[in-house]
Amino acid sequence: MSTPTPVPTVRPLTTRDADALIEAAVRAAGGLGVQGSVTVLDAGGHLLGFRRDDQAVLISGETSTRKAYTALQLDTPTADLIDLVRPDGLFHTLPTALDRPLLFIAGGVPLHRDGRLIGALGFGGGAPEQDHRIAVAATAEAALA
Repeated sequence: MSTPTPVPTVRPLTTRDADALIEAAVRAAGGLGVQGSVTVLDAGGHLLGFRRDDQAVLISGETSTRKAYTALQLDTPTADLIDLVRPDGLFHTLPTALDRPLLFIAGGVPLHRDGRLIGALGFGGGAPEQDHRIAVAATAEAALA
């Protein structure tokens, strides 16, 4: 009888990872002149880190969290989901069908380690394209894309 191959364990997202992601997002946002909020969620959708710049619009905290949650639940950058919720899109009823804080606006990205989903990051406060660039830059810097 053969011995089952052990499933490799993947180190979960840590508070140290969240801090590094937040700092990377703040640097990327500063480079674009954007004041906003960044949210980091773990694989279970629980808040692991959050920061709102002093001059950010208040709603950016909510949008960054919803973008992160959406990216986590669908394991896809929110920028890639926008067309799916248009009236003729595959998921057009999804935003209202669930009692969950989904938000289909660019700025949320899933986080992976060794090919496994370990969390998500969301940025809000700039134009959607800026928010996406900031989120992607932060995950690339932290090597968690």
